[in-house]
Amino acid sequence: MRFRLFASGCAAVALLALNGCAQTGAQTVAPAEVPALAPAAAPVSTPAAMAAEPAPYRRVTEYSFTANGEMVSYTAIAGDTWLRDMDGNPTASIFSFTYLRTDIQNAARPVVFVFNGGPGSASIWIHMGAIGPRRVVLDADVNPSNVPPFGLEDNPNSILDVADLVFIDPVGTGFSVPLNGTDPRTFWGVDEDAEAVAQFIELWLSEYGRWNAPKYVLGESYGSIRAAVLPRALMGGPIYTGLMRGITLDGIILLGTTLDARRDGDAEVAAGTLAAKQARALPGIAATSAFHGLVEVPPGGITEVYKAAETYARQTYEPALRQHLAGTLASETRVQVLQDISRMTGVSESDIGDDLHIDERSYAKIALRGRGLEIGMYDSRYTLPLANSGGDPVADDPAMTRYVPGFIAAFHQMLRDDLDVRMGRPYASIRWRELLFGWNWTRKGVAEGQSYATDLAWAMRRNPDLRVLVASGYYDLVTTPADARASITAAGLPQDRVTFTDYESGHMLYLGGTSEAFSSDLRRFLGK
Repeated sequence: MRFRLFASGCAAVALLALNGCAQTGAQTVAPAEVPALAPAAAPVSTPAAMAAEPAPYRRVTEYSFTANGEMVSYTAIAGDTWLRDMDGNPTASIFSFTYLRTDIQNAARPVVFVFNGGPGSASIWIHMGAIGPRRVVLDADVNPSNVPPFGLEDNPNSILDVADLVFIDPVGTGFSVPLNGTDPRTFWGVDEDAEAVAQFIELWLSEYGRWNAPKYVLGESYGSIRAAVLPRALMGGPIYTGLMRGITLDGIILLGTTLDARRDGDAEVAAGTLAAKQARALPGIAATSAFHGLVEVPPGGITEVYKAAETYARQTYEPALRQHLAGTLASETRVQVLQDISRMTGVSESDIGDDLHIDERSYAKIALRGRGLEIGMYDSRYTLPLANSGGDPVADDPAMTRYVPGFIAAFHQMLRDDLDVRMGRPYASIRWRELLFGWNWTRKGVAEGQSYATDLAWAMRRNPDLRVLVASGYYDLVTTPADARASITAAGLPQDRVTFTDYESGHMLYLGGTSEAFSSDLRRFLGK
């Protein structure tokens, strides 16, 4: 059972040290929404000038619920944190959702800073699907209806029992916006984004007095890149940021991991690299075929299918692809490999072709065409009719188009009814137009084409206590478990400090019956 204990504009609680509260008798109120600051004529640097600024927006509510079988009381703080330049002028507002357990007072309690990807995505997906105290309820684990009504309920798998949670919406996503006419491109790039999030974390630690708490970051999809780059911005140095923050992390959690360097579409790829990439597609395709009944599922289930395909890809398939690309593959080996791939995937030899390879996107359209269905890339358990697709990689993806409406509807219900947030403008769940297509991929102080996994390797060298958890879904055909392992192995991360966990799920690996297992693994990681 869930109990709502208190709800108001701001809490007059010294422990939280929240700014922006105006006390009126026993009640407290907060500004209605983020103010549009006028451009400053001169640097805002004096106490009087700072005091004249309108207060950042805050809403505070308090609840109790059951997480992991334990009753947990918590305070939820939804609102702005203003980023500032070195003169003290506000440059942007990052809107976040903070959940603090209140029935246990422990300044050394872990804090997990959470964000999604894109670039251009708000934190709504992990917030409502994985570890937040409330979660969306869909009418089916796989292939749910995407029309209302959608449900909202307490999340028994939330990790709020063991760690406080901070869900971050980077500038340009959610309710987070530039201020004072600051060019939004100041925040829209690999380095720029990491710097903004690092400043937010620094400000949050000071506001809540948590500098001595164990600190973790959790990023999904592009968020895995942000998580890999963040340690450099959090620590600081003369080359990268020119500012010393001195913040270290206890752990980094990567979901839907993508750490390879961005490559232009027409960039030439070495034959060996191409062969390895093609071979790594096989395990996810084989697992998908088994799920849809195209091949027989062995006693060990999907995991056995995936592991067997992974071994074959490494030991037999990749060497054959290398020989094929070099023009040295023996004809009898070609015939055998073609038969093997067809047997493991259920795809005909003619559809695979003489190049011995079928990519994930082609497979998604070919595999179930006899049933008139297309398979989802973000979660290959999902399907939609093959006919009449508009060709949009997200809106027409069978997984994304089915679960996105439920997530967004449940989030807005929680925003209004639980968190009492009224902003008067839309919440940007994902914003592609400016962010994705205008993103600055050029970086400072790194070699061109360097993998983001190398950033992780640097961070682990600088911090011998830093641990990494890499979580992936077998049915994720966009950021596969095999690709995640390959990137991390190539970067030479200390294997005794890296943990891999795989689930029978997709890109959002906590959907479809795996949420409890993921939360258990996360608690175990936090508890080490």
